[in-house]
Amino acid sequence: MTTEGRAPIEVQAQERRRRVWIPVLAAAGLVALLLGGWILWVLFGPNTFTHPTQRTILVSRGATFASVLDSLQQRGILRSRFSFEVAARIRGGSSSIKVGKYRFDSGVSNWAILGALVEGRGVLIPVTITEGIRARTQAGVFARALGVDSVHYARLAFDESFARSLGVEQPTLEGYLLPQTYGFSWQQEEAAIIRTQVREFHRMFNDSLKARAAAIGMTVNEVVTLASIVEGEVIFDEERPIVAGVYHNRLRRGMRLQADPTIQYIIPDGPRRLLYEDLETESPYNTYRNRGLPPGPVGNPGVRSILATLYPQEHNYLYFVANGRGGHWFSRSFEEHKQHVRKYRRERRRAIAAQRRAAQSLQQQ
Repeated sequence: MTTEGRAPIEVQAQERRRRVWIPVLAAAGLVALLLGGWILWVLFGPNTFTHPTQRTILVSRGATFASVLDSLQQRGILRSRFSFEVAARIRGGSSSIKVGKYRFDSGVSNWAILGALVEGRGVLIPVTITEGIRARTQAGVFARALGVDSVHYARLAFDESFARSLGVEQPTLEGYLLPQTYGFSWQQEEAAIIRTQVREFHRMFNDSLKARAAAIGMTVNEVVTLASIVEGEVIFDEERPIVAGVYHNRLRRGMRLQADPTIQYIIPDGPRRLLYEDLETESPYNTYRNRGLPPGPVGNPGVRSILATLYPQEHNYLYFVANGRGGHWFSRSFEEHKQHVRKYRRERRRAIAAQRRAAQSLQQQ
């Protein structure tokens, strides 16, 4: 066969091969396009949900990817468990999910969910610490709000070496865990929580307040200690500088402070109504038996009580007693004080009698 005769045959064979491969390539392209589209949908397609359109999950210490996946599914955040697992395999990082509280809006993609979990972009949880409460009580508040270990928190709060590492030259951090509203992550490390509180205390008790403490002849610890007593006595803000003034007057005269908050601090079942026998408790914190300030704070005072202690009202009062309405009667002499005590007891008896009558009336109805 001549060369001229073979050429058309080869051309025809090539044409046939091309016709065979075109549909194969087209099919492969279609599959790739569909696969790419499906992957994009798996990664970036919206997870929609309603009522509510914003949902949260908690990722706790020791949580596995499977348990997090269970939480997402139980909360109805995922459109498909399988697609989320595929997205996790593609993106990676499923073994490095961070502890936290996570909030997701309807329409969030698997990619965004995974990004938040892996990068630890959880929401902050507001925790309000009330003025005056003790370190052990604070431990319980943080445990309930953040899921932290209250025992570990309390252990750190009473660790002298830890206190000194935070710039507090005292045996414990009682008094230096500044009460206010904080924003912490779910299961924030206990040490980090305490560091934040003490840092806020140092920021608040600035150089000008330290200078004021020195000007009235007190150390920072003495101010915080007295402020913790004031905090335990007062409800109304306007009385804080008055009560602080009473204690300053008694300290100057060498009188015992006879402060009930110091007794509440040492009785094992407090706070409760105090008994006369409680006042005889052996303790360096017992200001009914010992003169001067106790060794340290009996709670964690707020800013207002600290400022009242630094800037007390000048007066001649040496005594005060509850008036039964949340406030106090103040006295310059012990005789005047005894009259107020008798008045308080009479009013208290009347109040108790009125409560009994009201209870009996309810029972008869």
